[in-house]
Amino acid sequence: MNNSISPYLWMLSGSVALATMGTLTHALGSRCEWQVVALARTSLALVFAVGLTHAAGARFVVLRPPTMWVRSIAGSVSLVCTFYALPRMPVADVFTITSVFPLWVALLSWPLLGKAPSGGVWLAIVVGITGVVLVEQPHLAAADHPAAAAPAIAALIASFTTAIAMLGIHRLQGIDPRAIVAHFSAVALVVVTVLLMLPADEGHFASRFDPATTAMLFGVGVCATTGQLLLTKAFASGPPAKVSVVALSQVVFAMFYDLLVWQYPFRPITAVGILLVLAPTAWLLLRQPRAARGGV
Repeated sequence: MNNSISPYLWMLSGSVALATMGTLTHALGSRCEWQVVALARTSLALVFAVGLTHAAGARFVVLRPPTMWVRSIAGSVSLVCTFYALPRMPVADVFTITSVFPLWVALLSWPLLGKAPSGGVWLAIVVGITGVVLVEQPHLAAADHPAAAAPAIAALIASFTTAIAMLGIHRLQGIDPRAIVAHFSAVALVVVTVLLMLPADEGHFASRFDPATTAMLFGVGVCATTGQLLLTKAFASGPPAKVSVVALSQVVFAMFYDLLVWQYPFRPITAVGILLVLAPTAWLLLRQPRAARGGV
């Protein structure tokens, strides 16, 4: 089945689902708090993951091994930062920045796994970070206060913590992937619930739950769960490194949504930045014998 196009079609479909999730999250930014959107995403994912784990007869993992908690906490931070950034930035920009996690994996492999980056990897890291700067430059130039950089910083933190989560998964190869997703979803749900209960910041507004908002929240949960399922199916049936590169199509689909739905201007500097992020990221992914599995 490795020569079949099916894994790539699964991944493309999953990328469409995740890009749709990002677009719905962006649209919900004016209707409800981002924590509510993240809650909708995590709660439905937990129900789905628990059901799959139980149906497969796999063993649920709670307290051990400690690496499981590292993966789940890091993944939760990534999820929180991503959902904070999505309502505040074009979806394609958020996905571009979060896609640099393979660069962080390569860098973190030095102190954590004792694998020093080669000269080519260092070059890829420098090119990728340059691309992130170019992607964000138009937004920062148009900003009238320093806080405008917060969404971009959050997306960058999301990419870094995703790398930590991916390295954690690398050490959990003996545990059923469904159990890993269930543990992560449970921890993420707790984290998002705590954030939702914290005192509101100045300028905070109350969420409104009219039929359209409720339907969009449900859509976020469905698209996120569908995307995660399709990505898992793609990784299970195709060459992981090549399938991972196809996953970068999320940025392309998100860009299409940004142009079609929001009419965001497509600046040449942004296009160059996206290329500088995706090219070294794809190169690093193709060099990996095994790709990390997971996602927001």
